[in-house]
Amino acid sequence: MPEKNKFYTVEITGITSEGSGVCRIDDMAVFVPETAVGDIVEIKVVKILNHYAFGILNKIIVPSSDREIRECGVYKKCGGCVFRHINYEAECHAKNDIVKNAFLRIGGLSPSFDDFLSSESPDRYRNKAQYPLASMNGKAVCGFYAPRSHRVVPVTDCPLQPQIFSKILEFILEYVNNRKISVYDEKTGTGILRHIYLRKGYHSNEIMICIVVRKNISRQLSSLCKEITKKFSDIRSIVLNINPDKTNIILGSECITLWGNNCIYDKMCGNDIEISPLSFYQINTPQAEILYRKALEYASPDGSEIIADLYCGAGTIGLSMSEYAKKIIGIEIVPEAVQNAHRNAVKNNISNAEFYCGDAGEIFSQLNSEGCNPDIIIVDPPRKGCSEDTLKTIVSASPEKIVMISCNPATAARDAKILSENGYSVDKVCGADLFPATRHVECVVLMSRNH
Repeated sequence: MPEKNKFYTVEITGITSEGSGVCRIDDMAVFVPETAVGDIVEIKVVKILNHYAFGILNKIIVPSSDREIRECGVYKKCGGCVFRHINYEAECHAKNDIVKNAFLRIGGLSPSFDDFLSSESPDRYRNKAQYPLASMNGKAVCGFYAPRSHRVVPVTDCPLQPQIFSKILEFILEYVNNRKISVYDEKTGTGILRHIYLRKGYHSNEIMICIVVRKNISRQLSSLCKEITKKFSDIRSIVLNINPDKTNIILGSECITLWGNNCIYDKMCGNDIEISPLSFYQINTPQAEILYRKALEYASPDGSEIIADLYCGAGTIGLSMSEYAKKIIGIEIVPEAVQNAHRNAVKNNISNAEFYCGDAGEIFSQLNSEGCNPDIIIVDPPRKGCSEDTLKTIVSASPEKIVMISCNPATAARDAKILSENGYSVDKVCGADLFPATRHVECVVLMSRNH
């Protein structure tokens, strides 16, 4: 077994889903952040558990051909990007392996795997960012939390965000500091400003500023609205979100529009989409369009089917398939998102889409009693995957096809395994990178009913 605090020269032979390199010492796996497959490195073992250990990089002896400097001044501190030390081709290879391993090893399944969908741009791709605030040396700063903490690493220009976000942040911070508006303190529950939350339409360039506060400070921000909209002409909406609770959840339930519209608009798969502060919208628009086209390819509707879209959000997936279906039924638990979906359907003259707010099982039961059964189910669950009730609902609905879009291959494989034990074959899987440089990877799964 390796010894704690001892130095070892090792070769990195693999990479984990968290972005750490993997080597072996005396047949024990050791995980080492900031290393690449092919590196010969000197490491220090810092923690030993029963079946694996952790090390830190001390010195690169022979660098891997995968190594590449992808500039960012704070990535080692903020922890958002775990693949910033390797080239993008190597990152996509690693992520494709993560998807395959999830289904082959976790799920014990044997689907065919389509070519991995890499992102057109590995930088400046995000259309949304949420920046926590902190007080440092008597001034308000914003940035991102350091790994496994709520300590803010100050940064305004993140390489993953549009450059205009950094200019807007600097403008807001200057305003806040000039007027001495207090920053929220998680420990004491005092102070006012919690987060600055920005959204930008990829195709429209429309910008929303959402300022998250502990209590209503509309009067203190009235001058900001006038000044910042003169400076940045693409701003269409400035919203105050009030979150009075002592919680890690970023957004509260109350939104007050301070200036302009209460939403912004963008295009997704050719449809005009309304985006409100509380609605889910994929953060990498061009790559989401590619992902949705793959989902459409897997669903391959012929125009006669009813398609149910679970966890439908603002309706973007279902609406992108509406012209190929007899009817779209969207189901979502968040009321604001369902309102967005309704308005999106009307705005795009889509008359064959219906959206319901509530539990999928209850709504399917109601629809079934009315003689309406889906032929295809599209499901796009959160990272934790589908609930047990949702999986039971899908099985009881007995669609011919299930297309799952997931931001967590491990839970997707788990859920696909359950569905495979309840009458479905897992036919195809395709990995897709919507979050370059980060540890996150999406996948699309096609399942069909056994006959």
